[in-house]
Amino acid sequence: MRAFVITGPGRAEVRDVPAPEARPGEVVVDVERAGVCGTDMEFFSGAMSYLHTGQARYPMRIGHEWCGTVAAVGAGVDGCWIGRRVTGDTMLGCGRCRRCASGRQHVCADRHEIGIRNGWPGALAEQLPVPVRALRVLPDSVDAALGALVEPGGNALRAVGAAALPPGGRLLVLGPGTIGLLAAQIAAAQGAEVHLLGRDGGSLAFAASIGLTRAWTVETLPELPWDAVIDASNGAELPALAAELVEPGRRVVYVGLASGPSLVDSRNLVLKDVTAVGVLSGSGGFAGVVELFAAGLVDPRPLVAATVCLEDVPAVLAGERHPAWGSGPKIHVVPSSKGT
Repeated sequence: MRAFVITGPGRAEVRDVPAPEARPGEVVVDVERAGVCGTDMEFFSGAMSYLHTGQARYPMRIGHEWCGTVAAVGAGVDGCWIGRRVTGDTMLGCGRCRRCASGRQHVCADRHEIGIRNGWPGALAEQLPVPVRALRVLPDSVDAALGALVEPGGNALRAVGAAALPPGGRLLVLGPGTIGLLAAQIAAAQGAEVHLLGRDGGSLAFAASIGLTRAWTVETLPELPWDAVIDASNGAELPALAAELVEPGRRVVYVGLASGPSLVDSRNLVLKDVTAVGVLSGSGGFAGVVELFAAGLVDPRPLVAATVCLEDVPAVLAGERHPAWGSGPKIHVVPSSKGT
C-alpha cells in the first residue's frame, strides 16, 4: 500500500510499504480521510519533543486524525465490524497498568499513540491497524470531513468540559487554530458567551466568518470578567496571560503546547484561588463530539481549507498554502488519491 513516511527533519516521501494485517484484538481500516495538525508539522521539522526523548524516531508514519471503513478483523474481533465507518482514539494504553485500570489509558506510561509515539503507524496511508477497543462508530450523518475532525473535536470538548462554565458564562479562548475554534463552537452551542484572542486579522476574520464575531487581539481585548480561559495556542507567553485574565475562583484550561517552556506564576493561581487543568488528548470526548456533529449542533467543516493527496503533504508540513485554498486552519488528506 502507499504511505507517507518522514525519513528525517524536512525529508519525506510516499512509499510502497507492506499492508497491515489485523492481529488479535485489532482491525484494519481503509482510511477515507486524515487530518494534518501542528504535531505532524513538528515531527517534519524535527522539533517534536518525542524525537529527543526516544519515544519517536525516524523513519515514521504520521497521522492521528482520521476516519475510514473497517476492511478486516483479527482473531477475537466480531466480524460485524467489517464495513462499518469508524474513527478511533489515538491513545492506546497497555491495558494492564494501574492507570489503564482506572480509565486513564491516555496517560499510560507504556502507551502507543497512533502516528505519534512508540512506532504505531499513522493514518497518512491507505490502511491503518487499530485495536478494536479504540474504535468509535460514525453514523451516516457524519461525513468524511466531520469524521476526520472527531479527534481534535474530542480535545476541544474535554477542554470546554474542564472549563466548568456556569450557565451562560463568558469564555475566552486563546488561539483561533483548529482546537481553539472547535472549543469556541462547542461552548457556543452549549450557551456560553464566547470570545477569541488571536494575533492577526486574517485568523480573526475567518473566526468571524463562521459566526465567532467576538474576536480580538491583545490590543483590542475588552476588560471583561472571564469565567474561564482556554489556552489553545502555541504561544509560550499565553499560559501566563490566561492565569492573569481568568476570574478568581474560576478555571483556566491548557490544551495548547508551545515549542518551548511556558512559565506561569503560581502566585496568580493561589492568590486568585484558580483551578488550572491540563488536557492531553481527545480520549473520553469522542462519543460526545460524534453526537454534536451528528445532530448538526456543531459544524466544523468550514475549518477545512483544502483536501489534498499524499504527494502534497510535504508542502503542507512545511507551511505552504496554495492561493486557491480556503482560509480555514485545517488541511485534510485522502490517502487513496494520487498526485499528478
